[in-house]
Amino acid sequence: MRIDIISVVPKLMESFFAHSILKRGQEAGHVQVVLHDLRDYSIQKQKQVDDYAFGGGAGMVLGIETIARCIRQLQSERSYDEIIYMTPDGERFDQKIANQLSLKGNLLMLCGHYKGIDERVREHFITREISIGDYVLSGGELAAAVCADAIIRLLPGVLNDETSALTDSFQDNLLAPPVYTRPAEFEGMRVPDILLSGHEANIIEWRFEQSIARTKARRPDLLDNYQ
Repeated sequence: MRIDIISVVPKLMESFFAHSILKRGQEAGHVQVVLHDLRDYSIQKQKQVDDYAFGGGAGMVLGIETIARCIRQLQSERSYDEIIYMTPDGERFDQKIANQLSLKGNLLMLCGHYKGIDERVREHFITREISIGDYVLSGGELAAAVCADAIIRLLPGVLNDETSALTDSFQDNLLAPPVYTRPAEFEGMRVPDILLSGHEANIIEWRFEQSIARTKARRPDLLDNYQ
């Protein structure tokens, strides 16, 4: 998979993709993440990429000329399964969407900034709009990084344990059960005996029951869509 991310401040994301699982996934060749500075595509001598909004109002708007130039250049080099705009009014990102996007080959993400982007970009270039929550960030960089992380960890070979991602919270519309590690007892606090029993079937059943109980207590809304 290849993920291209367009941003006015790409350096905000450099560290995010240079460590841990995301770094290992790239080094192993499972994914390629390429950050693009939108200013590199500006036709202005000063590398300007924004302008005042028609009709007045506070805030600057990312212009269509520079964005179109950037997207078209990237499209001339490869085809994209989705061109995604990170925006607060997009569809809410969840595990189901992450699963869907992890099956794609090439993704292009556009990070909004300032007051947003020219609406004509959304109408003519964007194929999908995604939000990570009902709040506003300074830009779409963090949102793009969040989505990329959720997608990349699902790719075969990225995680050391191939089944790990399948047991994460939300995969079955259930929260993950509690987990424990050594020591088995600490200051009188013991790990549940069932986890020390070595009986795999009973452990699986216990974990499922714990997932149901935790979801019912913390996110009962998820049970409405439980399969």
